[in-house]
Amino acid sequence: MDRQLLLLSFLISLFAIFIAGSSSSSCPMDLSYVGTFPWDTSSCRDQNETQHCCQTLLSLLGIGLSQHLKDTSMFELPDANSSSACLSDLQTKLAALNLQPSLVHSCFPNSTQFVTNTSSCAGIRTIHDWTQKVGMISSLDTSCNGDMSVEARCSSCVEAGMKVTSQLTALDPNATKCFYFSILYASSIVNQFGPKDERTAGCILGLPLSKSSNKDRKLKILFGILGALVGVVLAFVPITMYRKWHKRRKEKLYHRAVVSNVRSSVLPHTGTKWFHLSELEKATNKFSQKNLIGQGADGVVYKGTLSDGTLVAVKEIFDLETKGDEEFCYEVEIISKIKHRNLLSLRGCCVTSDNIKGKRRFLVHNFMPNSSLNYQLSHSGANKLTWPQRKNIILDVAKGLAYLHYEIKPPIYHRDIKSTNIVLDSKMRAKVSDFGLAKQGNEGQSHLTTRVAGTYGYLAPEYALYGQLTEKSDVYSFGIVILEVMSGRKVLDTSDSTVRLITDWAWDHAKSGKMVEILDESIREQGPKRIMERFVLVGILCAHVMVALRPTIAEALKMLEGDIDIPRLPDRPVPLGHESFQSSLLSGSLTNGRSTLFSSSLIDQV
Repeated sequence: MDRQLLLLSFLISLFAIFIAGSSSSSCPMDLSYVGTFPWDTSSCRDQNETQHCCQTLLSLLGIGLSQHLKDTSMFELPDANSSSACLSDLQTKLAALNLQPSLVHSCFPNSTQFVTNTSSCAGIRTIHDWTQKVGMISSLDTSCNGDMSVEARCSSCVEAGMKVTSQLTALDPNATKCFYFSILYASSIVNQFGPKDERTAGCILGLPLSKSSNKDRKLKILFGILGALVGVVLAFVPITMYRKWHKRRKEKLYHRAVVSNVRSSVLPHTGTKWFHLSELEKATNKFSQKNLIGQGADGVVYKGTLSDGTLVAVKEIFDLETKGDEEFCYEVEIISKIKHRNLLSLRGCCVTSDNIKGKRRFLVHNFMPNSSLNYQLSHSGANKLTWPQRKNIILDVAKGLAYLHYEIKPPIYHRDIKSTNIVLDSKMRAKVSDFGLAKQGNEGQSHLTTRVAGTYGYLAPEYALYGQLTEKSDVYSFGIVILEVMSGRKVLDTSDSTVRLITDWAWDHAKSGKMVEILDESIREQGPKRIMERFVLVGILCAHVMVALRPTIAEALKMLEGDIDIPRLPDRPVPLGHESFQSSLLSGSLTNGRSTLFSSSLIDQV
């Protein structure tokens, strides 16, 4: 009898394989949940929210991919035909919800985006590959189980995803989807409720849920609690009232202590104003979505108008449970120290706490009408930055960094120099902003061991690999920014199946004598070639993988201004894994650092 059952099972498996092979052009994922799952469609109905819509659709597809991973052990789809079929099915499902089907092509122009590829993340294609790279038990397995509507548990799971992503990125620096693989694994394999659970999708996959769904879920929980505890509540009313009073009193004392700490963090006579929450609500029209001008992993930024007519940018800090008030106070202290025309100074702060939204922390800066350098490089269209503007921006950033490194004691290392953190005023002059990751150095100590933070593509190799922070870590990032500005190209080229850094691309052109081809076509005829090529060479030199061969920011500034000669471009360095590189990378610096996640948005990783 057992043999007959085994034979029958074998025949069924063969039939399933045959059916799967004969229908390779159909989508292997059941996307029927798109029309029934309570996801928030509002961003996909607003033409001005295209980027948010793409992020939402990516998370929505994550439900199907997670279920596919659970069913097949495959992280991605088997071939291009099945991927195209799934995107076509998604179009149909969106049309049924009265959403534009063209959103799918706009958000996912590459139909092979979700096709399995060994270059996606450290060669991982299946669950078996995953366990070989990550191990049988990882921080995801211990942090992403249970009810993800609990804020502390959700935060712990996200942090675990970052740690595992860092582990995989260390194995494969060119990987582009490791974070996405981590959340697929967490939502399908680890969490017992699965990806189609609202709590799992909302936390791990980051899918915005509709307000009605949240309301219904809260009502169900509320009625359940009331039905079970009504007798207990009536019996312990006096105790409850006392505890409530005691909690409020404790919160007030804590709030006063935080305000006192923040006030003491700000140096006197800096002109920093202490805003009341009502002032910021009035300035931003109660933090209206229409006033939202920026959003990142650590917070959101709103445009506001103060009562005197001054335009400001109001940044609300996120992830307070993880960071704590100590880091907020530290950031305020850092920003209050800087007063330089090329650094975005602090205009004011707001520290508040209530029983509804909990503690909230705000930083207020002057509004920069020309947005960020990244925006100008990627959205300027016909009004591209001119050569004089690009030259001034590069010099402005260099001067701002020189101030941080040499004119403040102890020096300050920014740690996150990138085009999105360089803002432009009405005259297109640059200011370095966002000091949330900044660290103070010790005078007389050239190397620091610290937890790695920053953005992939801009991080210096010795810092990303070993956690060794020096003033030349900022110089490396600055070199990347120079090449980005001079070429108009993205830092990471993902046009092919592999990811290529802008440094490699620029190096190849420079060594082959094609310096002109590095320059953005729009500026090639706008200035002296010799000067523009000098800026490119300084960028390549600043972004050199060897610390000892990089100039200081002061030397780089003199090279840019033509005060000193640029040394001959060093020979191309050996690969990062080569033992000679490992031994000489830090030129005598410490070697006991560690690497963590390079932050980037979900949509950029996929």
